[in-house]
Amino acid sequence: MRLEHEFTVPAPVGTVWTALVDPERVAPCMPGATLTGVDGEKFTGTVKVRLGPITLMYKGSGEFLETDEDSRRMVMKASGKDVRGNGTAAATVTAVLSEVDGGTRCEVVTDLSITGRPAQFGRGLIAEVGGKIIDQFADCLASGLGTEEAGGDTAPEAPEDTAVSQQHLRAVPDQAEEVEAIDLLGTAGVPVLKRALPLVLGLAVVALVVSRLRRHR
Repeated sequence: MRLEHEFTVPAPVGTVWTALVDPERVAPCMPGATLTGVDGEKFTGTVKVRLGPITLMYKGSGEFLETDEDSRRMVMKASGKDVRGNGTAAATVTAVLSEVDGGTRCEVVTDLSITGRPAQFGRGLIAEVGGKIIDQFADCLASGLGTEEAGGDTAPEAPEDTAVSQQHLRAVPDQAEEVEAIDLLGTAGVPVLKRALPLVLGLAVVALVVSRLRRHR
């Protein structure tokens, strides 16, 4: 499916571009994400997703296919698989920056493919949740760049559990479990929750049955 989003950051386009093409600077702003390694244009990481009573952990990798500074256009491809084999996710993201009213507009187009439980949300719900996650990301990025413009830290402050050495590739597999998962239903809000209620109830029943079976064994 194709998703389109747009957000504005109150920072110069050059500053936003530098941050956007640096995984170590943007990863702390992406809900549920942990960057586990960077090697040139390629990177690895994990994303934790909570769907009602179910928590999924995706492990995957990505790379920058295009970073054209002159046109401020970036193309990135990433894919991951749930560690329990419950589904996959793959996306090609194209972002184009432009200057507007002293700030920067970022237009994002995502070609997304999902299998497994999250796919049951359907296109409409996924687009709505995706838009709100993008908003959270934009707010975090704007806050970090605002600090930088004011002469503070040069990047958004990242929790220790998402830190990655800037000097070399370093794996931090244990830290991924400490990152708070993206709460898809909480992010969606009450209106979306009502539409997704049958799915939530179904997952809750499944979780309850599995729990009782485990206790019985």
